[in-house]
Amino acid sequence: MILPMFAMIILTLAVATIAATVRFKSVTSGAVKISYYRSMQGQDVPDMVTKSTRCFNNLFEIPVLFYIVCILFVLLHIASTLAFILAWFFVALRVCQATIHLTYNNVLHRMVCFGGGFLVVIAMWVLLLAEAA
Repeated sequence: MILPMFAMIILTLAVATIAATVRFKSVTSGAVKISYYRSMQGQDVPDMVTKSTRCFNNLFEIPVLFYIVCILFVLLHIASTLAFILAWFFVALRVCQATIHLTYNNVLHRMVCFGGGFLVVIAMWVLLLAEAA
């Protein structure tokens, strides 16, 4: 479970780097006043600023449930091949969701990845409860 969690951390750091770079460039190019970033309001901003910020924020929503269930598998010493496969499937779906969000941003495609990841995390929790009982 450590490797899928580490992969999620790498994804989060990658998206954070993209968001920070986009923000920095938006200020240095003059497209966004630095004061905008104090409250994230007050002017229209380039689409990529919004997309990268929201994509980064999304990595602290459902993934929190993923991290918790993975940590519980580790702490409870439950070695489950199915849980390991599901964990990697969740990571793959989150990579797909982030890629879609940061590129062509088709809401339907993004929603499928989000929904799939949500179902995977639920399955991991059900599996944990079944294995721990």
